[in-house]
Amino acid sequence: MINIVLFGKPGAGKGTQAEFLKEKYNLTHLSTGDIFRFNIKNDTDLGKLAKTFMDKGDLVPDEVTIQMLQSEVDNNPDSAGFLFDGFPRTIAQAEALDAFLESKNQEITATVALEADDEILVQRLLKRGITSGRADDQDEEKIRNRYQEYNEKTAPLMEYYNQQGKFHSVDGIGSITEVNERLNFVFDNLK
Repeated sequence: MINIVLFGKPGAGKGTQAEFLKEKYNLTHLSTGDIFRFNIKNDTDLGKLAKTFMDKGDLVPDEVTIQMLQSEVDNNPDSAGFLFDGFPRTIAQAEALDAFLESKNQEITATVALEADDEILVQRLLKRGITSGRADDQDEEKIRNRYQEYNEKTAPLMEYYNQQGKFHSVDGIGSITEVNERLNFVFDNLK
């Protein structure tokens, strides 16, 4: 079983690349953003709670996110592996994910970070916000708040996974095909 964590700042291309990667490597794609949006659209209790944080550009609290993700893993018992997109975002989440996977005799195989300059990403998100209608992609201040959250809470994951020998960095700037080729190279060379 292969379990990959794909992370990067909002707008770095995680969702786009995850679509290609899940098909090529037969992985179950678990996007916390997609799961949150589904719950918000369907006005579930989790969706209402998540929306209060997302509307401010804040991250949803760990305990809510972890419980939701565990449920998704449990709902896919026959999966060949998982592509975690947007999770973990903090050291506490990474530790909780490690413990959860260990309870199932699994582990994270590797983490891959899509790296990109903030200014390029801000413009990507503002452009995406026009077509997506997502409020959190239409306000530059909220976007920059999300990047601040990322820098404070998610960036330390690089060192966490690097210490385990599981961290890989990929340049996220370029065409979709170019970035995909870089990611495939990393995936194809995992041990």
